[in-house]
Amino acid sequence: MLLYTLALTLILMAASGTVCDVKDVCIGSPGIPGTPGSHGLPGRDGRDGIKGDPGPPGPMGPPGGMPGLPGRDGLTGAPGVTGERGDKGEPGERGPPGFPAYQDEELQTTLQDLKHQILQSMGVLTLQGSMLTVGEKVFSTNGQSVNFDAIRELCARAGGHIAVPRSPEENEAIASIVKKYNTYAYLGLAEGSNPGEFHYLDGAPVNYTKWYPGEPKGWGREKCVEMYTDGQWNDRNCLQYRLAICEF
Repeated sequence: MLLYTLALTLILMAASGTVCDVKDVCIGSPGIPGTPGSHGLPGRDGRDGIKGDPGPPGPMGPPGGMPGLPGRDGLTGAPGVTGERGDKGEPGERGPPGFPAYQDEELQTTLQDLKHQILQSMGVLTLQGSMLTVGEKVFSTNGQSVNFDAIRELCARAGGHIAVPRSPEENEAIASIVKKYNTYAYLGLAEGSNPGEFHYLDGAPVNYTKWYPGEPKGWGREKCVEMYTDGQWNDRNCLQYRLAICEF
């Protein structure tokens, strides 16, 4: 395009009679505009611009649109006024009779354990001394020595009775307490109207004994029974001071 323009300029200068030296600068008349060139290929897309600020909220739509999501639960309100008590309903049908308590071994065992715990607590609080459990019995002492009537009153206040063995195991348990304190103890026995015949304090006949050889021999003069430190028995008057042992 440039060569075409220069050649056209030289032809016009020659036709007008204008001659210029190559070194001179010649000013010619403007030439005819050339033909526009073709469009170039499209450029690549530029990067995304910075996100603009959110616009103002639009106007509320017409009623009848879809409801929005539920909001969070509010605070619990104050309790309402208690309503009136309703009428008592009719009693239901009586159920079948239950299993007799005395035949329920597990229940009886539990009751015995509770009884022992209660009695042991009473014995500890009242007697504050040694305590032994044999079968269903608890033997306890405060270590004091008093006469027979005082022991009976002391044991009754504690909720028990004067200790009396009804088996070899119980006799051994009481004897261990007697030996520990090294003091003879009165037992819960008394002589009846017939000399030499002893019974329990509730009047029942004696079903277990461990008399010292030759005893009893007081024959009406010694109406109480004491236990030696070896566990054997001897009839004795009731005014001596002997170790207070109670049973529960």
